[in-house]
Amino acid sequence: MNSHHNTVVILGSARSDGNTRKVVDFISEEFSYDLVNLNDYQINYFDYDNNHCNDDFLPLMKKLASKYQNIIFATPVYWYSMSAIMKTFFDRISDLLIWEKELGRSLRGKSMGVVSCSGHDDLTEGFDMPFKESANYLGMSYFGHVHVWVEDEILKEQVAQRLIDFLNKER
Repeated sequence: MNSHHNTVVILGSARSDGNTRKVVDFISEEFSYDLVNLNDYQINYFDYDNNHCNDDFLPLMKKLASKYQNIIFATPVYWYSMSAIMKTFFDRISDLLIWEKELGRSLRGKSMGVVSCSGHDDLTEGFDMPFKESANYLGMSYFGHVHVWVEDEILKEQVAQRLIDFLNKER
């Protein structure tokens, strides 16, 4: 990715120090991308009455939208899908379509990609569909998805190379 200083990795995992964090730490070391750990924020579930507006979601989104051109979502695979905390974050994007439309429009033209992590190279087809379709809906460029895995607490060389190749692709 050409603009390292305009890229952020958003970690959404039940464990801040799990295998997905190992992957994110590798990315940060290789590419010097900024990191946002969703566990460091209080993000409430979406609700149609907007009773959740005093949490950290909107301030975080304002920071992300103003500072970064490229957003990489990093999530473990839980039950064939993204993590619950990542899903909550994506559900809250509805706020940007209902109450904070200008902030939502500021995402147009930005880029989004996904890194998924599990214990094996066995990802079910279609995992990235919610990310891809969300990017399309928001007017963001979707630069793809890469699945990686950690075996015996280690990101193997071939897997690390897969990740590097993905992140070095021209956008």
